[in-house]
Amino acid sequence: MASISATAQSRSTLPWLIIICGCLIAALTFGPRSAMGFFQLPMLAEKGWDRTTFGLAMAIQNLAWGLGTPVFGAIADKFGTWRVLALSGVMYATGLYLMANADSVTMLHVGGGLLVGLGVAAGSFGIVLAAFARNVAPENRSLAFGIGTAAGSAGMFFFAPLSQGLIDTYGWYDSLIVMSFMMLAIPVLAIPLRGNSRSGSVSQTEIEQSVGQALREALGHHSYLLLVSGFFVCGFQVAFITAHFPAYVADIGIEARYAVIALALIGFFNIIGSLASGFIGQRYSKPIFLAWIYIGRSVLVTAFLLLPQTPATVIVFAGIMGLLWLSTVPPTNALVAIMFGTSHLGMLGGIVFLSHQIGSFLGVWLGGYLYDIYGSYDAVWWLGVALGIFAAIVHWPIREAAVERPALAAAE
Repeated sequence: MASISATAQSRSTLPWLIIICGCLIAALTFGPRSAMGFFQLPMLAEKGWDRTTFGLAMAIQNLAWGLGTPVFGAIADKFGTWRVLALSGVMYATGLYLMANADSVTMLHVGGGLLVGLGVAAGSFGIVLAAFARNVAPENRSLAFGIGTAAGSAGMFFFAPLSQGLIDTYGWYDSLIVMSFMMLAIPVLAIPLRGNSRSGSVSQTEIEQSVGQALREALGHHSYLLLVSGFFVCGFQVAFITAHFPAYVADIGIEARYAVIALALIGFFNIIGSLASGFIGQRYSKPIFLAWIYIGRSVLVTAFLLLPQTPATVIVFAGIMGLLWLSTVPPTNALVAIMFGTSHLGMLGGIVFLSHQIGSFLGVWLGGYLYDIYGSYDAVWWLGVALGIFAAIVHWPIREAAVERPALAAAE
């Protein structure tokens, strides 16, 4: 009894070394890719490419991120987190280097698109948060997920002014090279996350569930499918803003420095929103909370488009959007853990995230494609509003409960 009590007590305390290193990795992986929008105009001006070309590279990046996440998640579930994170650092650094040296559209799409996307996938929230889940007691997971998500937000907050400052001082090429070398710190930071520690709350029966069994169970679960479909919208909305907002601000005649301030503010308020989301998710219904987040986004974008667009409204929009930015991540990942446990969380959370990145692909690509056709981003903004309402509707009926396993219960 004493040993059981000691184990429970140790698990109720957050493993801070794992969390700190995981947070630094989240900040590094999320930072450069969130600053890609700052490279669009100077890079295109020098290379002579159009916005569709750059938008397609970012769309490929988001799609590779989404497709790679469940694959790398399954590998981390089976073989341990460190190997996957180390690979992330190498691919990410290589991708940024190739993007800087791209002398053709294909090289841009392979480097800045495919390799950066796979690098982000291997070091993404899904990988880091799954490692957190296996080392944190269930009652503390939502908070740990909030801390990890806030760290990614801090990366956005840090890299927005850093990227623009580097571009202004050294040019876009040298800025990409600097960030490429920064990504090589990820394998070192990943050392405390090595291994494949599982939470003691996971049953032996669940651990022995095969990948195929876990997939069939999840894809046959109504609430999981609703969660997957709703997270598509999050990707569409945030990826479009990340990739195209600096150019949009320039298009409406506002100084470029306000785009830097806006993205930095999104990152800063995202830290607050992510931490608040972790606390709220521990106390209230996660599906209803998610529905209100998507409603809030649609209302905010509608107001931003209809009101006069000034530097002040850009700043206000960025601050409020930051509160809603990645606040979807902690409750979404917590719901997957509640439904299915942590044994295959990297893979199942990765599938949810794949939906997010399919949305990201469409948001980024449509942004550039429709702009080149109509000379405006308005159609994509309003599509995002409609999708936000759709997401609110599909999250409302999700059940926040473990999947029923009658056969397993009988076996026990």
